Amino acid sequence: MYCVIAFLIILFDQISKDIARGHLRLGESLPIIKNFFHLSLVFNTGAAFGLFRNETIFFILAACVAIIAIVRTLKFKIFYSNELSLESLSLILILAGAIGNLIDRIRFGYVVDFLDFRIWPVFNIADSSITIGAILLVIAVFRESKKSKRVESRE
Repeated sequence: MYCVIAFLIILFDQISKDIARGHLRLGESLPIIKNFFHLSLVFNTGAAFGLFRNETIFFILAACVAIIAIVRTLKFKIFYSNELSLESLSLILILAGAIGNLIDRIRFGYVVDFLDFRIWPVFNIADSSITIGAILLVIAVFRESKKSKRVESRE
């Protein structure tokens, strides 16, 4: 189940980026909902919000380290528990997003971004997966923390 979720996110991410690259010119912006949502093709050589531009090798290495750490963590969690926990799902989302953007950096030397809500920097499906995964991970950690405190107070 975990592999299917990750595979589908990566596939959808890569297909959507290829469609954006095939139908938009760099810097072009196509309004879908005027002044709210556009498709805008951007090649991001940096990190989130375009920080640390042109550090491709660093980002490739950092992504590889993160991917290895997540896979090791998931392997440990899956080995001891066959259920799909919120924490494991969050890690799968982060993993899939990291792989999607890593593929871009290796293929092109930059990440293809195209979703433009005008009030936020342009992003892609992989970025969304990482963000949603991070939010779910925070929720899972807080839930576990509350659960631990309840158990401690009963003892």
